[in-house]
Amino acid sequence: MKEGRKRYVVELRKQLDRLRELFASKNENITFDVALQIYRLVHTLKGSAPMFGFVRIGDIAEKLVQQWEWAQCQESISSTNTSVIAGFQTTVSEGTVWLQQLAMELDVYSQELDLDDKQDQKLLQGAALAPGCRLLVIDDDEVLRSYLVRRLTLEGYIVDDAHDVAGAQKLLREFTYDLITIDLMMHPQSGYELFEFVKEDPTLKWIPLVVLSGRSDIHDKVRCFYLGADDYVTKPFQYEELSARIYGLLKRTKNFEQMAFRDPLTGAYNRRYFDHQILAELQRIQRYPSPISLAFIDIDRFKSINDTHGHHIGDIVLQGLAHLLQNHLRETDLLARFGGEEFVIVLPGVLGADAKKVMETMLQHTHAGPVAQYDGQAFHITFSAGVCEWSDGISVAEWIRRADDAMYSAKQCGRDRVLLYADDMSAALSEVSAATETRKKTVLIADDDRILRSILVSKLQHLPVQFIEAVDGEEAYSIIKGQHVDLCILDGVMPRLDGFGMLEKLKREEAMPDELHILMLSGRSRDEDMSRGQQLGVNAYMNKPFSMVELEFKVKQMLELA
Repeated sequence: MKEGRKRYVVELRKQLDRLRELFASKNENITFDVALQIYRLVHTLKGSAPMFGFVRIGDIAEKLVQQWEWAQCQESISSTNTSVIAGFQTTVSEGTVWLQQLAMELDVYSQELDLDDKQDQKLLQGAALAPGCRLLVIDDDEVLRSYLVRRLTLEGYIVDDAHDVAGAQKLLREFTYDLITIDLMMHPQSGYELFEFVKEDPTLKWIPLVVLSGRSDIHDKVRCFYLGADDYVTKPFQYEELSARIYGLLKRTKNFEQMAFRDPLTGAYNRRYFDHQILAELQRIQRYPSPISLAFIDIDRFKSINDTHGHHIGDIVLQGLAHLLQNHLRETDLLARFGGEEFVIVLPGVLGADAKKVMETMLQHTHAGPVAQYDGQAFHITFSAGVCEWSDGISVAEWIRRADDAMYSAKQCGRDRVLLYADDMSAALSEVSAATETRKKTVLIADDDRILRSILVSKLQHLPVQFIEAVDGEEAYSIIKGQHVDLCILDGVMPRLDGFGMLEKLKREEAMPDELHILMLSGRSRDEDMSRGQQLGVNAYMNKPFSMVELEFKVKQMLELA
């Protein structure tokens, strides 16, 4: 059947060429015989095309048959040449539009057959851009509009269409488009009416706009370019040229967007784009009132990831989280990297309480598995998030600050949670105050010098931490194995088992807790000791005697208390 369809298309092209020749007959060549040839050709198409699945061609041929029926009826009637010519010219004039549509349908069917042969849309010109690219075709010519929609769809684009300005405006409010084609001469409103709507809307003004016009007047072209058109194509045009122009505009736009508006590390939008788009979203809801919420996200204990594994691992974790978030957001949501390990998400049309649920679902996804893997090691994270719904009258800076305050409160409440901003955030904090007290940071001081242990406890007791003491490496090892410890201040040289030996034992048994920080104290300043400590997971190294101010600073930094 497929081979038969291909052969039929070849014959169909010959028949179409013959019809064009007959339609173009000059007066001296117009006879009943010419009209009958046309009638018989279109009658044959009407019967044969549907047999091969070309239903639309059969429908068009039927309309042509009805127009040329007069030729068969008058075959045996004597008529003057003048009446034949008049009837012929009238029918040609009325049938030309169907002949053009017949050519378009044949073109589309040919494309479909080519796709069947290739079975790989990546060979099409637009394939590299097509996934996710949504186009809007605006034209009151139903035949041309339908043709463009089908051809562009075959290239892999998502294509919507509208026959007038009002319909286009409705679609532009509902969907996000990558490119618009628009006819200038439409009824009841011209395409110029849409220029103002698109180019004065901050959310639409950057969308590439291609004008399709039957007028080649230079003044029209100049006016369109001044109004913001990106390209101007005069009808009639070759589809291949239009396709190439669309591809070029999309490719250029995507490249520009990647350079100007994307964070190069994570692929999320950057702060510059966020600042522009948040204003555009707020202008939109001023015209079309609806809720909108903002989520502020900060990765928990991200600094320890960089300190323990290096900044390249931190970068991989950032990429992993951005990918996770983007995969679970709607097309209309906006994810941007705000700075460092902070992300913001704009959720149009979402109430604050619902946005909190969305972010809690995101948080559950981080619990489900690692966000990144490197060299066989998996990296798990959590984040703290604050959510704030927009309220009329506040500035963008105040809106962001409120979401940030809610995020900070989530950190204070123990991290790994989402809080919705309230005018009095102390209420949220009070709910977990008791639990927070029981989760004070635990600091293990492992040193055989009792006086030094006493001094350290005395100097650090003002911090919100609890202390455990160990006199040697063996005791410290047992404590770490038996309970949660956030920070171990570890002497390098101790009886029974020194600090290095304890770390080697934990590493050998794969019992080193992921969140344990190590601050090693040593009376020796040898480079090999420092190198050995780094290999065993030591986060910081201080030589005795040391400054208590510096030590307190390091403790607060490692426990994220600073």
